[in-house]
Amino acid sequence: MSTEQERLLLRDTIEAGFRQAAFVADVGIRLVDCGPGWCESELLVTPRHLQHGGIVHAGVQATIAEHTAGAAASTMLDTGRHVVTAEFKINLLRAARSDRLTCRADVLKSGRAIIVVEADVFASVHGEAVLVSRFNATMSVLDLA
Repeated sequence: MSTEQERLLLRDTIEAGFRQAAFVADVGIRLVDCGPGWCESELLVTPRHLQHGGIVHAGVQATIAEHTAGAAASTMLDTGRHVVTAEFKINLLRAARSDRLTCRADVLKSGRAIIVVEADVFASVHGEAVLVSRFNATMSVLDLA
């Protein structure tokens, strides 16, 4: 299999994970791109994503970060394995007032039993990406069987 075929297969696998996660799909989070050890996603913000004052809800930010981090971790796995979040911490750095969020997750350490991932969530403000939250997680690696 060529490198390009491997890249497309990986992307198809990760994209399926976005579609098949019912809650993530319902929220509206979609894959932008991915590769070994990283993943990017986006969300078009609608009124249902907001709390009082027009600020994107912290739960929405945590959801895009957690799922994107899990997807980044999944890019490191052999067939037949998957990850679940064991723990996470999110720092909400500033109020997110935007019509679009993007997220970039990167694997910091990949092991056989755990994968440590970091994700940054950005709000689009006047066409510029502004960091609104930083997320750190430990993912447990499990067999699908």
